[in-house]
Amino acid sequence: MALLKSIKSKLVVFATMTTLIPWLALGLKSIKSKLVVFATIATLIPSLGLGLLTFRQSEAQINANVTRELRALTDYAGREIEFWLDKRAHEAHVAAASGAVIEALSASYQRRADMSAKYPGALARYLQSVQGKLDAIMELTVMNASGKIIASSAEKPAGATLPDEWPQNSVTEGLVIAPPHWNEQYSTATLSVAVPVLSYDNVLMGALVAVLDLRNLQPHLKSSSTSPPGEVFLLDPNGRVLIGTLPGETIVQLDASSLRDLLARPGESLFFEGLTRREVIGLADVSREFPLTILAERDRAAVYGDWIELRNMLLILVGTLVLIVAAAAFQMGRSIVVPLQRLMRAADRIADGDLEVRLSATRNDEIGHLTKVFDQMADRLRRNHAEIMAAHEAMQQQNRMLEKLSITDSLTGLYNRNKLDAILADQLARFRRTQRPFALLMLDIDHFKTLNDTYGHITGDKILAKVAQILLQSIRSIDYAARYGGDEFVIILVETYIDQVVKTAERIRAHVENLTYPAGKSMISITVSIGAVECRPDDSTTTAVFSRADNALYEAKRAGRNRAYFSR
Repeated sequence: MALLKSIKSKLVVFATMTTLIPWLALGLKSIKSKLVVFATIATLIPSLGLGLLTFRQSEAQINANVTRELRALTDYAGREIEFWLDKRAHEAHVAAASGAVIEALSASYQRRADMSAKYPGALARYLQSVQGKLDAIMELTVMNASGKIIASSAEKPAGATLPDEWPQNSVTEGLVIAPPHWNEQYSTATLSVAVPVLSYDNVLMGALVAVLDLRNLQPHLKSSSTSPPGEVFLLDPNGRVLIGTLPGETIVQLDASSLRDLLARPGESLFFEGLTRREVIGLADVSREFPLTILAERDRAAVYGDWIELRNMLLILVGTLVLIVAAAAFQMGRSIVVPLQRLMRAADRIADGDLEVRLSATRNDEIGHLTKVFDQMADRLRRNHAEIMAAHEAMQQQNRMLEKLSITDSLTGLYNRNKLDAILADQLARFRRTQRPFALLMLDIDHFKTLNDTYGHITGDKILAKVAQILLQSIRSIDYAARYGGDEFVIILVETYIDQVVKTAERIRAHVENLTYPAGKSMISITVSIGAVECRPDDSTTTAVFSRADNALYEAKRAGRNRAYFSR
């Protein structure tokens, strides 16, 4: 091919090769052989792709140069805007520091009727005089601290909304009250700046609002001698052109989607339909001083004319080659992907729990071997699944048993102390959220130590189990019974008021009193003492509730045992 000079001859040879090689590849059964053939075809692409790469690098270089120049335009405009705004703010500060403004606001601030009447007219004339000397200022308005207009150089002052709190350095710094916008009253783009007015003893009395004419900024957007080629425009947040370096009659509003793309990628050049309805390359930046978009653009045709013509010719050539290679790759890829997709669908069914998937191997290549191994794996999974499920069920039973043992007392079958603490904490939290009351009963067996010493610990354990059984029979399914420790028990009555607590405690005491337990030739009588408390808003911890219940139990014992004592 290196000996062929015409592009047409090279295309014919390349097309012939890419047509014959896929037909040869169809006779190859191994995936490895097909990949080698495809790689051979793919190596032909770089020989023709170098041209595309060269053009792409050229485009990138052109784009980088244009982007750099456009950034220089926006940077220059941004600096000039800052300088211009600083100068205007200084002029407004100087005007605000004049005695006429301060004395007029002082009279208004002190509500001196004898003097405040003569100040507005004189102040308006003073403001008109100052405005006449400053080309960039179209209107000067003095407002008091409450936002009322005192005097203005305009017949219909625009006014402004003053901030509730001025910054600490408000003596030297102003505040941009309104973003730049098209002012219908003056038929031009304006910007309002407010600066505070302080009394002679530094008391904030109001503000001086200056309406600035942005047309005064137009000559400063671009330097005729040092700025690179291009145009600069200032846009409001809606994409409307406020001022620019082109005549206003040739400018239209920027398309909303183009503005959105430019603001989403500040400092990056983009192609779009420009403000003169020509395709341009441009970039946007947002001013640091106020919400204003600086747009710089150049005509795309002037920048990329020759390059676009050469690029289009190369794209046609490359496109033809890509279509030929894609057709060959499609044929080879299809012979690989179709059986792999069959395996993937079968694997997805197994992943979803269907272990009855079976495939039949119809090929003798690597995929055929993979299909056979897949069937063997599926058979092994089916055999192991039953064993795993049986082991899982046994483990679940063990877990349920361990969970029950972790929260119950092994002797009585009631909840243990750890579970009791968790239950009480939950009830306290619920009480704080819903104000639904609960009660706690703490009880122990009277003279249990004497019973243990007299009849032995085995008899004592049986008595504890009998009492626990009575407790479970005496409460509702929503209530909780637990062994607190030793011969002490705790009952939590959910959503229960004091009258129900009294009935439940008496019922438990009576049932235990009627209980007798044989010990040898004698019968043991058993009684319990009960301390009952109701939840209170000041119960902050479980320890506080237990402490009140323990005190109530102590009172029941001190009163003679075999009784219930209730503490609110």
